[in-house]
Amino acid sequence: MKNLSIYKISKFTALAAAAFLCFPLANAQSPALPPQKRQPTPEKVLAEHVAAMNSCDWSRAIAQYADDAEFMMPGGAVVKGRKAVGDLIGNFLKPRAQGGWCGLKLVPEQTVVIGDTVNVVWRMEAPFLAEPYRGSEAYETRNGLMALQVTTFDTAAMKLKP
Repeated sequence: MKNLSIYKISKFTALAAAAFLCFPLANAQSPALPPQKRQPTPEKVLAEHVAAMNSCDWSRAIAQYADDAEFMMPGGAVVKGRKAVGDLIGNFLKPRAQGGWCGLKLVPEQTVVIGDTVNVVWRMEAPFLAEPYRGSEAYETRNGLMALQVTTFDTAAMKLKP
């Protein structure tokens, strides 16, 4: 897989994927990374991730990622490292008016845990969506943190209200 910068990833994803959705941080400084917060089980890692994303809480979301975390998206784009994942999620959690997706509510519909991996089929709902958007993700955890996230999230497939 290619290791791509956030800027190059935006070409692959038309803002997709949490960024699944990728917009470059034009001349902006990334905030300092928050301390990591380990969870006792893979299920708790997922629960914390969902709560953080649904509340658009960047610090809480990034506290879940390992230093060497990777984020794999449709089209083969890969983001490597906690800082790069933080930039990606920071862009995703921006208000809608700024090109982000804050306001999406991630609702797990089916969860299967195998070892330290949590596999989820989910739907996303939001006032700006014409209909719920469905996808899936796999979250590989290690020592209470997110080590790898693989997503099907693709903003180009979302149906937005006019």
